[in-house]
Amino acid sequence: MDDHAAMGLALEEARAALAHGDVPIGAVALLDGDVVARAHNEREARQDPTAHAEVLLLQRVAAATGSWRLSGLTVVVTLEPCPMCAGALVAARVDRLVYGADDPKAGATGSLYNLCADPRLNHEITVAARVRAPEASALLADFFAARR
Repeated sequence: MDDHAAMGLALEEARAALAHGDVPIGAVALLDGDVVARAHNEREARQDPTAHAEVLLLQRVAAATGSWRLSGLTVVVTLEPCPMCAGALVAARVDRLVYGADDPKAGATGSLYNLCADPRLNHEITVAARVRAPEASALLADFFAARR
């Protein structure tokens, strides 16, 4: 599956977050081109500050593969990961990250920080940025406009 198609699935996941009032961020995990897990934000649904799409996704992939070492994995997410999520991706040894919209307020893969390419850490992740960014940005903008 290519990045464009995988981002389409992540956008579907992001829309699912709207059903329980969560910020519409979705993620999918690919292993050898196949989807192995999907997730979306569930902070409001779970009342859990760590229930970001990426963290939930990593938990599901680890359960499916039986390992916390997720080398070979590509994570596709609609918004640039925050420091917590970028750190989790690095700790899980993810190979590749694809994201949609930049996050100038909390982005940790290039906007504010770049945890995925910090040589001081024990692992680096290849990043493809701004895949289907207009769609991902519009979904977030519409959500926050409706809340104001």
